[in-house]
Amino acid sequence: MSPTPDDVDVFFTDRLHLEDDALRAARDRAHEAGLPDIAVTPGHGALLALLAQVTGARRVLEVGTLGGYSTIWLARTVGPTGRVTSLEIDPHHAEVARACVDAAGVGDRVEIVVGRALDTLPAVEGPLDLVFVDADKENNAAYVRAALELTRPGAVVVVDNVVREGRVADDTDDSPTVRGIREVVDLVAADPRLDTATALQTVDRKGWDGLLLARVTG
Repeated sequence: MSPTPDDVDVFFTDRLHLEDDALRAARDRAHEAGLPDIAVTPGHGALLALLAQVTGARRVLEVGTLGGYSTIWLARTVGPTGRVTSLEIDPHHAEVARACVDAAGVGDRVEIVVGRALDTLPAVEGPLDLVFVDADKENNAAYVRAALELTRPGAVVVVDNVVREGRVADDTDDSPTVRGIREVVDLVAADPRLDTATALQTVDRKGWDGLLLARVTG
């Protein structure tokens, strides 16, 4: 039998030592609490950490906390003097995430804000070095527009889940989710504050999807 994307995920996670006890515990806690199994993979968590490292990120905004798995990756990277602000609409998700980041030893550098992100985002303190958008896709463009008001030149914006099994390129798909993805792609292409934009397709245990990435010019 040929290897599956899940097998490849396991291969790289094991060989590159991408997941430690604290990250595994966070994933297990989220599962036991009944959260959906939609957190980033270990490989994507490491990619977020790498982006934060190369930008020298100390202030990070995450839109969509879920169980705090990606939050732990980012909080570890910003260091003890850094700050990750994570916006989560679901109080139960936020409660689980708080327990996870505290157990991972990075709770002191993480602020989890409960509420509708479009309402709470304007109060986020900038300037931001990295923005990770992983929430409801219908509002992707609105999240990025608001975040751009808070970013510094050289910051990086990452939007998750922009391929959706190829649906983004299906002209017959006019669902709210796909419309939201196309809107944020068009925004990134047109906004003069962003350059060096690209989209990367990914295939892993979560299926065929991808990331949109762009750099803030100023």
